[in-house]
Amino acid sequence: MQITQQLALFLENRPGTLARVCDALSKEKINIYAISISDTVDHSVVRMVLSDPQKALHLFEEHGTLVVEDDVLMIDGDNKPGSLAKIAHRLAVAKVNIEYAYSATSPRAKNGLLILRVSDVKKALKVLNS
Repeated sequence: MQITQQLALFLENRPGTLARVCDALSKEKINIYAISISDTVDHSVVRMVLSDPQKALHLFEEHGTLVVEDDVLMIDGDNKPGSLAKIAHRLAVAKVNIEYAYSATSPRAKNGLLILRVSDVKKALKVLNS
């Protein structure tokens, strides 16, 4: 479990836009650890946790892409029923709000990767590590 940087990109909601973003990251050898995409009528918000967020930030800014940086928790945890409930309860007791979360795990995997945007990332890390 660690605090890491997430980049949120605001992109046109059109075919090929994500492909170009992924091509640029691939060319720079930047790996995508986690991704979430939310759409609206005319744009998408692409949230990414990357192997080199600073390099990616400069790359996106060079191309005129609007990017917002946020600290998030990256949790490599058990892939079993109740894992998220346990985390959510501990944060609730500590009065740390989960603003949003995203994850994906293969059904056969023993561990999964969870990204949490919380109201107080340092307090959340301390609570979950204790």
